[in-house]
Amino acid sequence: QKAAQNLKPIAPVKFHISSRTDAGVHALCNSAHLDIQRAPGKPAFEEKQLICGLNRHLKPEPICILNAHRVPSTFHARFSALSRTYIYRLLMGCSHHSEIPVFERDLCWAPRGSYLNVPAMQEAAQFLVGTHDFSTFRSLSSETPFQSPVRTIFQVDIQPSSGFLSHHYGHRGLEFWELKFRSRSFLYRQVRRMVGALVAVGQGKLTPHCIKELLELKDSRAFPPNAMAPPSGLFLKSVEY
Repeated sequence: QKAAQNLKPIAPVKFHISSRTDAGVHALCNSAHLDIQRAPGKPAFEEKQLICGLNRHLKPEPICILNAHRVPSTFHARFSALSRTYIYRLLMGCSHHSEIPVFERDLCWAPRGSYLNVPAMQEAAQFLVGTHDFSTFRSLSSETPFQSPVRTIFQVDIQPSSGFLSHHYGHRGLEFWELKFRSRSFLYRQVRRMVGALVAVGQGKLTPHCIKELLELKDSRAFPPNAMAPPSGLFLKSVEY
């Protein structure tokens, strides 16, 4: 908003963001909309002009504008979204936190133990797909009484991945995995709780069928203590319209 005000609009600019992320969570791409009015006689900003102008004033911040599009006045960055895609990055093969490659610190989660039963996790993940009451998989917040716990998960995938510069430390036997979740919207900390539960399945602490049982309990207090995944491995990948 401050960067947009530096473009000398004639009315205050308000950004409406598509998705809020927890502290420590990353965004590869997020979306927002704004209305920006120029002084009479000045033409509306071209898309490239707006990108360059905003990025010039955003220079000190760890963020930049990637694209800009003119949209109708009925568009809303949050409520017009058809789906949101999150990626969670896991690192296996580390017996201690100090073994995480320096370029991957705070960009993944290395759960304890050197092995995850990925087929069991993939089996468990299918219980999360579809429309369910996800009360067990949300953390309580001030908005909880006003939000329906019912959400529809379109996709859950677990795939091998590569790390940043991983070809330089591949000999260390480290493995990266990505968990992908796509839904129109998610509850507070829902993705981190789902990841934590799936990792517990991979570690043998829960069976795949336990995920179905947790869903059916519909109680956030039923979620296993200390099982929520940390924010560092979570990325908002994209917002689809």
